[in-house]
Amino acid sequence: MHARLVDRSPVVPADQLVAQMVPPAMFDEVSFASYIPDPAEPSQAAAVRTAEEFAKKVVKIRSGGRRGLFGKKTQATGAGLYLDGGFGVGKTHLLASIFHSVPSPKAFGTFVELTHVVGALGFNKAVEQLSDHSVLCIDEFELDDPGDTMLVSRLLSELSARGVSIVATSNTLPGQLGEGRFAAQDFLREIKKLGSIFETIRVDGPDYRHRDLPPAPDPISSAELAERADSIPGATLDDFDALCKHLSTLHPSRYNKLVEGIPAVFLDGVHPAEDQSVALRLVVLADRLYDASIPVTVAGAKLDAIFTPEMLAGGYRKKYLRATSRLLALSRFEVAAS
Repeated sequence: MHARLVDRSPVVPADQLVAQMVPPAMFDEVSFASYIPDPAEPSQAAAVRTAEEFAKKVVKIRSGGRRGLFGKKTQATGAGLYLDGGFGVGKTHLLASIFHSVPSPKAFGTFVELTHVVGALGFNKAVEQLSDHSVLCIDEFELDDPGDTMLVSRLLSELSARGVSIVATSNTLPGQLGEGRFAAQDFLREIKKLGSIFETIRVDGPDYRHRDLPPAPDPISSAELAERADSIPGATLDDFDALCKHLSTLHPSRYNKLVEGIPAVFLDGVHPAEDQSVALRLVVLADRLYDASIPVTVAGAKLDAIFTPEMLAGGYRKKYLRATSRLLALSRFEVAAS
């Protein structure tokens, strides 16, 4: 019998949530020197220089506050950097390079992971555990609802005041976060407040995951899917609908543990997501699979058909496109390795 993701129900103790906030394994060895700017995209070389200077600024801030009246030491405010750009231009590479260049303690996670940590620990406990960090690196800064926006805005303000520097990546400029989703005036005020924290640097270029790569591979038959799954010890084979149902029973903060140690994922009966909640859970799963470089092979619909045209035209378009890009990269890896 095949191993299945639906049979796994991992638990992550709350006190381990901050400790596990580190870059994905694929970024363990990256550095500013290993980022190769595209000569046709001058903003990339400029972004590397700015990121390096930011890292130096973080080190300086953590080395001690400035002297005030009567020689009394005052707490320096944390610095802020915002790397804006499209998919696959190396923003996460630069983010991880900053992480590796500054002193511990430090934390790295996606925006979604950060909100999960705050939810699990409580706001005050999260501030307490992060306030001694040199930097908080936030990948794929997203605004899924006004509540998360206000929560993170308050968190960043508290941490910055305590000397924690903050660097974030996103596909949308700070002043445009949440555009097309919400219109409440207090939400817009929170967006502007977030935008004032960061120096914004643009990183242009085509998605490297799409460079010189073929279109999405055609799905294989269910029989061939099972045969391939059998050939890889430890691989999982799941029915797509059953997996979607299982994901609804797990807090997204547990998805990382859900796929931990799995060499390959096989999905049977893939089809377009039925509704937004299912689609958003699949986005989080795609991120965790991509972080762990786990190949994905499917039977049924192509992976670029999971998110419907209506979803791709809606407020979460960028999120769905990023997930599609990552799933396609993982599916190509599997095809190349087979």
